[in-house]
Amino acid sequence: MDEEKGKNLGRERPRVSFREIPRLLREEVAFLKGVLSDPRTPRASKWLLTLALAYALSPLDLIPDFIPVVGHLDDLIVIPALVFLALRMVPREVISEHRGKRDIST
Repeated sequence: MDEEKGKNLGRERPRVSFREIPRLLREEVAFLKGVLSDPRTPRASKWLLTLALAYALSPLDLIPDFIPVVGHLDDLIVIPALVFLALRMVPREVISEHRGKRDIST
């Protein structure tokens, strides 16, 4: 029974080495840029993606970064949440088309 709980329901996450993170980040940014520029992407998604980008680049935060741990924690929660919400509204065809341009399999 415990062995079944440890299984990932048939879905294994690919392991990523520390050296691959910059490449994956570039690919993810290129994917989001493609989705953002696609005319089939809903306007609300474009607003959320733009807001996530602005929040990532803005020197202003909800919680100042000089507060240990918690200051950077808001960046790790707000930005992925905005991207997640934005991508939930994008048609699957658009996502699969732009994901298909990547060399990595997901």
